[in-house]
Amino acid sequence: MKTYGTPLADLMLIETEPSRDERGSFVRIFRETECDGLRPNLHWAQINLSSTALKGTIRGMHFQAPPAAEAKLIRCLRGRVFDVAVDLRAGSPTFLRWHGIELSENNAMQLFIPEGFAHGYQTLTDDSRLLYLHTAAWNHAHEGGVRHDDPALAIAWPLPVTRISAKDCDFPSLTPAFSGLRL
Repeated sequence: MKTYGTPLADLMLIETEPSRDERGSFVRIFRETECDGLRPNLHWAQINLSSTALKGTIRGMHFQAPPAAEAKLIRCLRGRVFDVAVDLRAGSPTFLRWHGIELSENNAMQLFIPEGFAHGYQTLTDDSRLLYLHTAAWNHAHEGGVRHDDPALAIAWPLPVTRISAKDCDFPSLTPAFSGLRL
């Protein structure tokens, strides 16, 4: 595993190294000792699989607020997605900035998203699948989100939106009074 910084503080891109032979391939998604640079003693409490049928669909922008804040490790298992993280951490040098990266079944990249970030993605192909590892279990009482089209964020989604859930459309836009998540 190789880790790379991104323009956002603490948001990391992880390149895995698949081994291939005549049978196919094998890749290690996570090994605790190799991820000490991300966070010492990183443990996963929940793993989710998301399947999205249509190209252009947006899922997000979701986060868990304290005390249920969670870090995530995201990997695309099928298709291609434009994966986006927004820094919502109070006092962060990259507060309210976003970063997007293409994840695909072929590029062997993963995105580590620390606590205090909103996360979402847009599918670039039909039949996309993402694997999410979470450091905390989902907690409905602490679930939050921001609008995918919030003018304060100005996320440059690569495709026109073909689908988005009513719940995701109902997330509020950020107001000038929003000072960030306190972790």
